[in-house]
Amino acid sequence: MMALVGLIFLQSCYSFSGISTDAQSIQIEQFFNNTDLGPANLGQDFTNRLKDYYQRNSSLRVVPESGQLQIEGTITDYRLSAVAPVSSGNNLQPDAAAFTRLTIVVKANYVDNDVPTNSFKDKSFSFYADFDNTQDLVSVREDLERKIFDQILLDIFNATVATW
Repeated sequence: MMALVGLIFLQSCYSFSGISTDAQSIQIEQFFNNTDLGPANLGQDFTNRLKDYYQRNSSLRVVPESGQLQIEGTITDYRLSAVAPVSSGNNLQPDAAAFTRLTIVVKANYVDNDVPTNSFKDKSFSFYADFDNTQDLVSVREDLERKIFDQILLDIFNATVATW
């Protein structure tokens, strides 16, 4: 009997779907690419992946309008920077970097119409991935963006509806 009571308590406190909302629908607006270096399709790609992520990892229905939950935002930074400096060994040749880091920053707004205190505005999510300087960005761009987006999608999901 005690085990049954514990299971009922557990089910009432935690969702087995991985989300902590009673909402049935989510509206995900197009994320705009407001970067200088990012590819033109970056916003569309991110938006489609975000919709797919919510569909795969929750019972929420993605709707075009009037969602109980709403997300929209902008990709604000797509930046390359040198990391892991390597000494050239002489004073005539400048030091180089062994790796280049691609950093992507997404700013999101989230509205929870059921529990407004869960909402947030202009929250930044960012992640990066490094690649060897013997490679060019064009050849590794899609793989790097996928890795970076995977983490940002998880962070947005956790900030909005995840129970952990």
